[in-house]
Amino acid sequence: MNSIGEIIATNRKRLGWSQTELAERLQGEGFNLTNKAISKWEKNDTEPSVTIFLTLCRIMGVTDIYEAYFGSNPDSLVNGLNTAGREKVLDYIELLHDSGKYKSHVCEILPFTRSIDVYETPVSAGTGNMFLDGSKATVNINSSVIPNEASYGVIVSGDSMEPEFHSGEIAWVSQQDTLCDGETGIFGLNNEAYIKKLKRYTDRLYLVSLNSKYSPIEIKESDRLDVFGKVVGKINSNDVPDYQF
Repeated sequence: MNSIGEIIATNRKRLGWSQTELAERLQGEGFNLTNKAISKWEKNDTEPSVTIFLTLCRIMGVTDIYEAYFGSNPDSLVNGLNTAGREKVLDYIELLHDSGKYKSHVCEILPFTRSIDVYETPVSAGTGNMFLDGSKATVNINSSVIPNEASYGVIVSGDSMEPEFHSGEIAWVSQQDTLCDGETGIFGLNNEAYIKKLKRYTDRLYLVSLNSKYSPIEIKESDRLDVFGKVVGKINSNDVPDYQF
């Protein structure tokens, strides 16, 4: 039975590498050590960790560790063959790979997609009943980019909600008819659709833009306010496959 030190020294010399060269190759694999460590291993003063030893075997081409330890592997298909015979086995294996007929089939795990409606009437410039009568497109998109609670998407128009929302983006909306103070939602105010933040100041409600150049819109008693849902996320419309508006 060969020691770890003998395995390292024998294969290093077979490859014509110095201890320094072997240390440099291990450094390239992310191990911070010097040729002194190689020397100690080969003298069996110390032993490398399992991770380093397996890395050594890989970079030195030791494919049968059992055989390296014991001299022969009774379970190896090339056991008993001389060097020429083993080379012929490797040549034949290479031919099988090159033919492409015997490649193992790997199942590709495709991302789960979700179908969701995107309303094509831009919010801030549409009618209040757009979600009942407006045109929409159904898109199939990776579910990882859609919040679980999203019911549909709407197109953002204008710069009133910058820097959080930009014109042309799709805002994901959870359909609900009430919002809490400070939440961003999709509203219909007197048949105009908006994406705004709902804010209460004293006893009055306002639809507030994030862009400071736009004044808050006061909701008066005579106004009709419809809440279509809470905004729960967004995505650039260019990232939605096959979608145009």
